[in-house]
Amino acid sequence: MAEAAQQVMEDRWAGGTCPFDAGWRKVMMWTFIITDGLLFAGFLASYGYARIMSGSWPNQSEVFSIPMIALMTFILISSSATMASAVAAAQSGDRKGVSRFMLLTIVGGAIFLGMQVWEWSHLIHEGARLHANPWGDAAFGAYFFLITGFHGTHVLSGVLVIAIMALRWAKGSATAEGIEMTGLYWHFVDLVWVFVFTCFYLL
Repeated sequence: MAEAAQQVMEDRWAGGTCPFDAGWRKVMMWTFIITDGLLFAGFLASYGYARIMSGSWPNQSEVFSIPMIALMTFILISSSATMASAVAAAQSGDRKGVSRFMLLTIVGGAIFLGMQVWEWSHLIHEGARLHANPWGDAAFGAYFFLITGFHGTHVLSGVLVIAIMALRWAKGSATAEGIEMTGLYWHFVDLVWVFVFTCFYLL
């Protein structure tokens, strides 16, 4: 038994084996998630510093509709649950279940984006810009549009990727691993929003 274990370890260090038997696709996805997460962390840390140093940062309750933002957050988190269900269905071979849950995930992501567009248009109508902010420090507008817009592009990309994967699954050309990789990305997007929501709308 010890000799077999030793041989396995030697084979791993010889190359050609992914860490934890993850497979190269999953390793690359996790690499992307970690690097992209660090980018978001940098943005939010910069936002936090600017807010602490500012003497006239706006009060969130005066700028945002907190109940609507809470509903957006609930919808996005719910879409993460439907995506997890799609991954589980793919792994169990439930083809109809995968299509159903991925469609629900797409709908949830699209609703979130629609509500974000409404929020942006409302703030722009009130006078918020990248270089201006009618409620106080001008940096507020720059950070808000940069960070929420950057996250919004991730959500839009996720919705498009999920739609493509759903079509490929319906045609029989997608694999359970592909659905899992799509799910990893979508969970990451949802998790990032939790931090954005907390920093911008709650603290």
